[in-house]
Amino acid sequence: MAGMFKKLGALAVAAEGARRYAQKNPDKAGKLLDQAAQFVDKQTKGKYSGQIRGATQKAKGAAGIHDRRGYGEPPPGPYERA
Repeated sequence: MAGMFKKLGALAVAAEGARRYAQKNPDKAGKLLDQAAQFVDKQTKGKYSGQIRGATQKAKGAAGIHDRRGYGEPPPGPYERA
Protein backbone atom coordinates (compact mmCIF):
# COMPACT_ATOMS: atom_id res chain seq x y z
CA MET A 1 0.00 0.00 0.00
CA ALA A 2 2.85 2.40 0.78
CA GLY A 3 4.28 1.79 -2.69
CA MET A 4 1.03 2.91 -4.26
CA PHE A 5 1.09 6.20 -2.32
CA LYS A 6 4.68 6.76 -3.42
CA LYS A 7 3.68 6.28 -7.07
CA LEU A 8 0.67 8.59 -6.67
CA GLY A 9 2.92 11.23 -5.14
CA ALA A 10 5.35 10.99 -8.05
CA LEU A 11 2.46 11.23 -10.50
CA ALA A 12 1.12 14.32 -8.73
CA VAL A 13 4.54 15.99 -8.97
CA ALA A 14 4.75 15.17 -12.68
CA ALA A 15 1.21 16.47 -13.31
CA GLU A 16 2.01 19.73 -11.51
CA GLY A 17 5.16 20.14 -13.61
CA ALA A 18 3.19 19.54 -16.80
CA ARG A 19 0.56 22.07 -15.71
CA ARG A 20 3.21 24.72 -15.01
CA TYR A 21 4.88 24.07 -18.38
CA ALA A 22 1.52 24.39 -20.14
CA GLN A 23 0.77 27.69 -18.40
CA LYS A 24 4.15 29.12 -19.40
CA ASN A 25 4.06 27.70 -22.95
CA PRO A 26 0.38 27.39 -23.95
CA ASP A 27 1.02 27.23 -27.70
CA LYS A 28 3.60 24.45 -27.42
CA ALA A 29 1.57 22.51 -24.86
CA GLY A 30 -1.59 22.77 -26.95
CA LYS A 31 0.27 21.57 -30.01
CA LEU A 32 1.70 18.61 -28.07
CA LEU A 33 -1.75 17.68 -26.76
CA ASP A 34 -3.17 17.81 -30.28
CA GLN A 35 -0.32 15.65 -31.60
CA ALA A 36 -0.88 13.09 -28.83
CA ALA A 37 -4.62 13.06 -29.55
CA GLN A 38 -4.01 12.52 -33.26
CA PHE A 39 -1.61 9.66 -32.50
CA VAL A 40 -4.10 7.92 -30.19
CA ASP A 41 -6.94 8.49 -32.66
CA LYS A 42 -4.86 6.95 -35.44
CA GLN A 43 -3.90 3.96 -33.28
CA THR A 44 -7.56 3.32 -32.41
CA LYS A 45 -8.58 3.84 -36.06
CA GLY A 46 -10.99 6.65 -35.17
CA LYS A 47 -13.15 4.42 -32.99
CA TYR A 48 -12.91 6.79 -30.00
CA SER A 49 -12.59 10.17 -31.76
CA GLY A 50 -15.32 11.84 -29.71
CA GLN A 51 -13.88 10.67 -26.41
CA ILE A 52 -10.36 11.67 -27.45
CA ARG A 53 -11.56 15.12 -28.52
CA GLY A 54 -13.38 15.57 -25.19
CA ALA A 55 -10.40 14.43 -23.15
CA THR A 56 -8.10 16.75 -25.10
CA GLN A 57 -10.35 19.74 -24.42
CA LYS A 58 -10.61 18.84 -20.71
CA ALA A 59 -6.83 18.53 -20.47
CA LYS A 60 -6.41 21.92 -22.13
CA GLY A 61 -8.95 23.45 -19.77
CA ALA A 62 -7.27 21.96 -16.69
CA ALA A 63 -3.91 23.28 -17.88
CA GLY A 64 -5.32 26.73 -18.62
CA ILE A 65 -4.85 26.46 -22.37
CA HIS A 66 -7.57 28.37 -24.16
CA ASP A 67 -7.55 27.21 -27.77
CA ARG A 68 -10.35 28.43 -30.02
CA ARG A 69 -10.04 25.51 -32.40
CA GLY A 70 -10.29 21.94 -31.22
CA TYR A 71 -8.47 18.75 -32.08
CA GLY A 72 -9.32 17.68 -35.59
CA GLU A 73 -9.67 21.17 -36.97
CA PRO A 74 -6.92 22.35 -39.30
CA PRO A 75 -4.63 25.13 -38.11
CA PRO A 76 -5.23 28.57 -39.61
CA GLY A 77 -3.63 29.27 -42.96
CA PRO A 78 -0.86 31.82 -43.40
CA TYR A 79 -3.35 34.64 -44.04
CA GLU A 80 -6.02 33.62 -41.53
CA ARG A 81 -6.24 34.70 -37.92
CA ALA A 82 -6.11 32.03 -35.21
